Amino acid sequence: MDLGYHVSDFTWRGGAAELAPQLAELARTAERVGISRLTVMDHVWQIHVIGPPEHEMLEAYATLGFLAANTERVLLHTLVTGVVYREPGLLAKMVTTLDVLSGGRAALGIGAAWNEEESLGLGLPFPPLAERFERLEETLQICLQMWSGEDGPYDGEHYKLARTLNSPQSPTRPHPPILIGGSGERKTLRLVAKYADACNLFPGPEVAQKLDVLRAHCEREGRDYDEIEKTATFGVDAETNPTELLEQLRGLHDLGFTVAYVSLRGTEPMPLLEMLGSEVIGEISGW
Repeated sequence: MDLGYHVSDFTWRGGAAELAPQLAELARTAERVGISRLTVMDHVWQIHVIGPPEHEMLEAYATLGFLAANTERVLLHTLVTGVVYREPGLLAKMVTTLDVLSGGRAALGIGAAWNEEESLGLGLPFPPLAERFERLEETLQICLQMWSGEDGPYDGEHYKLARTLNSPQSPTRPHPPILIGGSGERKTLRLVAKYADACNLFPGPEVAQKLDVLRAHCEREGRDYDEIEKTATFGVDAETNPTELLEQLRGLHDLGFTVAYVSLRGTEPMPLLEMLGSEVIGEISGW
């Protein structure tokens, strides 16, 4: 089992002037202790579950480029991109650029978007939920077409591209891994079965049921359920006990999860990263 680190909080000591050196140190430390993936949220304001909207939040893809320059091995992606925040052709180009400049370490994490408040605040499009899911499916189709090398047109209901040229092409073949976030049983997990290489769910009493729903969608789509990577995201803090964390990770592993993203909240990240490296990662790497 692999452990990823999800950077969800940029309100650190020293303020904005110290963000770059601290983020670089975090990235290098995470890689050194054995973290296999670094992810960021795709938000422009902080989300309420973590802090007030006025807290610091960095734009996702500029941040991933910075993380790429300060690491050598970790996989890099958003967890996850709001589909309506960028036009699909540009999004595919951004992920491709990250893949090229990181040496094939980019993935596309994507979802239907949910934060209406920040969208209205900064003038980002935020259509009704049904339309956002339609745009999500079209975006997945466009990205796959661009990564396939096919540069013909794309004519969808919401997006029309005259030529899906993508040069340079992504070094990751056949394309950067696609992860879809969300646990909606009727739409999200169907899109996972149809298009994605990975899903991301939150641990809880319903997670086994969500996996059963995904398995059923895979059967309908003619997809091998086992080839879809199951990932989970959860928060830890200064009070987190390594033994209890290992028990939680074992439970996820037994359900078929092979990646867990931890988000450190309300504390300095370095001590917890060191704890993860010394007491958790070595144990779970053998599972």
